[in-house]
Amino acid sequence: MVSTIVTIALIVLSVVLDQVSKYLVVANMELGQSIDIIPGVFRFTYIHNYGAAFGSMTDARWIFMILSTLAIIAIFVYLFWKKPQSKLLRAALIFVAGGGIGNMIDRVYLGYVIDFIDFCVFPNLWMWIFNIADACVCIGAGLLALWMILDIIKDEKAKKAAAAEIADESTENAEQSENGEEDA
Repeated sequence: MVSTIVTIALIVLSVVLDQVSKYLVVANMELGQSIDIIPGVFRFTYIHNYGAAFGSMTDARWIFMILSTLAIIAIFVYLFWKKPQSKLLRAALIFVAGGGIGNMIDRVYLGYVIDFIDFCVFPNLWMWIFNIADACVCIGAGLLALWMILDIIKDEKAKKAAAAEIADESTENAEQSENGEEDA
């Protein structure tokens, strides 16, 4: 029960942080305006994103919205029905769900997503403007990838341990057979 409440609270927190930050940008900036936070490195630039992640799939907005909705539903079903025991997996799914919901709210109510986080230090390498929801989804995806790698490593170690145990038993059985033949 506590885990469910904490999970819901963390998802809601990520959505609230995303929506409040977007509200503050809209209330205090003009569309297209940039404000340097760390000159030449980081700024807030208020834009509307009509596509998917980093402005991609602009012409397929409805397909992306349907797929996003299905993914969010699948995450909720998995989180609350399967109740994964791994804290890392739960954290990954919480970040992805919260970020997905934050951007979905914009898409449904505005028809676009409000983006404003602009790292401008490497303009030829990184040119995308994003928001807290996007950051949550990316962090969640990274944590999910980390969980998958660690899970594969854990499985491989378990297989090696099982194989070593079988080899030890075979050696033990062979020694017992030899000892039994010598005694006879």
